[in-house]
Amino acid sequence: MQDQIQRKIITTADGSKTIRLPELNEQYHSRHGAINEAKHVFIETGFNYVLGENTFNPLRVLEIGFGTGLNAFVTFLEAQKTNQKINYVGVEAYPVSINEAKLMEYPDALSEKEKTDIFDILHESSWEHPYEITSNFTLTKRKQFFVDIEDQNSFDLIYFDAFGARVQPELWTTEIFKKMYNALCLNGVLVTYAAKGSVRRAMQEVGFDTERLPGPPGKREMLRATKRDCTSGAN
Repeated sequence: MQDQIQRKIITTADGSKTIRLPELNEQYHSRHGAINEAKHVFIETGFNYVLGENTFNPLRVLEIGFGTGLNAFVTFLEAQKTNQKINYVGVEAYPVSINEAKLMEYPDALSEKEKTDIFDILHESSWEHPYEITSNFTLTKRKQFFVDIEDQNSFDLIYFDAFGARVQPELWTTEIFKKMYNALCLNGVLVTYAAKGSVRRAMQEVGFDTERLPGPPGKREMLRATKRDCTSGAN
């Protein structure tokens, strides 16, 4: 169980922090830069991409692996810049403690120290209930195993940020990606840092159109997947 594994806070190559699990030789974010990875994978190739393709009111985002709250926080910051209304759902089976989250110091690292209270609210708000953080950003945190996700045609964008397939291969299967496909609306997009051939094939098997894109620092490639056919992922 992840909540019984030793956890260590480390500094990544861009100066931002993440949580490392030494026993698994895995961390919550890239050792090559936690913030750089979040911005590249989830904001540039996900958030900005879908907003360039369509208009949303609101944009409905599902994050697979809420973790430290970094991806939610950078999305909140982008929403404020663009005045984009967001309904954000973060799924996490093993929540990070509030104390651990504060030790990440992401508001400082992002030069957004005045929004520290917002970052804290991301973690202090209750689970299982929508929480309006601002008038254009609503957060719902769900304590849930990914295999139990049953949403249908509910999201425009998925951030798939599970631990890597080397550590948790069961999270990168056709079963899981079928659930992701079903959860997306038509033309919905999933982005992930992963680029393994087996992951891409699992996505394609359930109906996704996939693209290999340049990855964040330390990774040559990443994947973006789009739902083009409403029937391919149906049960």
